[in-house]
Amino acid sequence: MGSSEGYEYPKKQRSTTRMKLKVLLLVILTNLLTIYFFAGAPSSFHHDISHYTNALSLPLVSWPNTTTDLLSELATTRTQLAATRSQLSDLHQRLQVVAGHLGRPNEGGEVDEDGGRRLLESLPEEVRLAVGPHALPLGFSPRSGSASVYPSVGFACLKYKDDLVQYMKYEVGDECPLDDKFAQRLLLKGCEPLPRRRCRPRSPEGYVGPAPLPESLWQIPPDTSIIWEPYTCKSYECLVNRVKQPGFYDCKDCFNLKGREKNRWLSDNGKLDYSIDWVLKTKPPGSIRIGLDIGGGSGTFAARMRERNITIITTSMNLDGPFNSFIASRGLIPLHMSVSQRLPFFENTLDIVHSMHVLSNWIPNTMLEFTFYDIYRVLRPGGLLWLDHFFCEGPQMNQTYAPMIDKVGFRKIRWSAGMKMDKNRNEWYLSALLEKPMT
Repeated sequence: MGSSEGYEYPKKQRSTTRMKLKVLLLVILTNLLTIYFFAGAPSSFHHDISHYTNALSLPLVSWPNTTTDLLSELATTRTQLAATRSQLSDLHQRLQVVAGHLGRPNEGGEVDEDGGRRLLESLPEEVRLAVGPHALPLGFSPRSGSASVYPSVGFACLKYKDDLVQYMKYEVGDECPLDDKFAQRLLLKGCEPLPRRRCRPRSPEGYVGPAPLPESLWQIPPDTSIIWEPYTCKSYECLVNRVKQPGFYDCKDCFNLKGREKNRWLSDNGKLDYSIDWVLKTKPPGSIRIGLDIGGGSGTFAARMRERNITIITTSMNLDGPFNSFIASRGLIPLHMSVSQRLPFFENTLDIVHSMHVLSNWIPNTMLEFTFYDIYRVLRPGGLLWLDHFFCEGPQMNQTYAPMIDKVGFRKIRWSAGMKMDKNRNEWYLSALLEKPMT
């Protein structure tokens, strides 16, 4: 028995030692494989590994599950790394495009990091103060993650450098130049928002304050409430009578509050014309409280809603008419902004968004899709989008716009289409009441 034990012990020890060596070699090989994977192994990797394992005579088949799981995990990691590299490359390209507007690429093709600083240094002082960063008096702020504050200014403002310099040319603390048309052209070029200025706009001579609510909702304000130089008409009487004049004007008849404006949205013809009261009845009483009218002309939609104790902000441009001033004179809230700007509201906040004529096929499809998604963003769950007389060519309705609206995610409450009768073309109107889903 003693001799038997004396014979078997060295054999077990040699077997254990051999096993430890194999495990050690496997650990070393695994580490090498890991390094090789993260360095970017070629497609011939699996062929090469089988060659080396055969040469070393390592019995990898003794641990099939461990090896398979390891190779699978490493392959997954490699796929994730490849995706991350792709995302980083895309982000780098976007940063190059953005920075390219601020500075020119150098000879190697890389963006010059000092381009933005050089651009600011080339601008007059007032422009630099308006668009450049300002150091925080108390230093780095952990809330903003920066030691500076950056004024809000439209990105395209820097693209139109000469126009920007002209817009910012004034005497600090003095009267602002009368450049409303020029400022609006900058807005329409994408310079939105405009830089702030350190000058005072001129007040109208003989200014008379507005009428009190609710009378102001349907009252033409006095001519002395407006500076008329930027506009073709020089009085409200001219604006009211413009409907009788030949030629095209934006919102040609909407200053005539005793004409068609007086009856808008009061009746529902079961087709394209929806009434405000019908729309409000689709929701519990009092649940529609605040909203937005995009391109609301002279503010009549907001006036109708104000009569029902609902607050509507109206966006409008002053296209050869004092639309924003007129809206304000009615006791309503104007917002001077174009349809291309991101809506200045937080997500899930508005009860209703309305637009008549403005959101239509004159807007590029991609921009219109961004607009619909932005409206979806600011509407609360259950909020309403009222598309009012959206116009397009016949084939576009089913081929382009209906799929676009479905893609954004709105639910249809009412959908009405009808042919546009003022022209001998295949043009159509669409009126629709859409809802943002609750979930």
